[in-house]
Amino acid sequence: MNNEIPACESSHKHTDFVEHIKHDMPDETVLYDLAELYKLFGDSTRIKILYCLFENEMCVCDIADVLNMTSSAISHQLRLLKQAKLVTFRRDGKTVYYSLADDHVRTIIGMGMDHILE
Repeated sequence: MNNEIPACESSHKHTDFVEHIKHDMPDETVLYDLAELYKLFGDSTRIKILYCLFENEMCVCDIADVLNMTSSAISHQLRLLKQAKLVTFRRDGKTVYYSLADDHVRTIIGMGMDHILE
């Protein structure tokens, strides 16, 4: 059994379409950043944290309580989410409250849920 992908025959090449796609293809660094963003969604703990923040801002202790995890573990994940600009925070005295960075994050999670629940 031959597992090789057959080469395209030159008579079937769609040169205009191929050139259009090549022209519109984002830079490699942009595609890398996009892949890194989606990797963050590949961890169920981070998804749970984002889901916690869907309706309202929360402090680390409250998120830890909801998810039955340590504050340290939640803080570590929030740091990654913050670096990726998926969450933002505000200080109120000694307490830090986290929230979703913008509606894009809500849309990404919502569309993912719609897709898997179809």
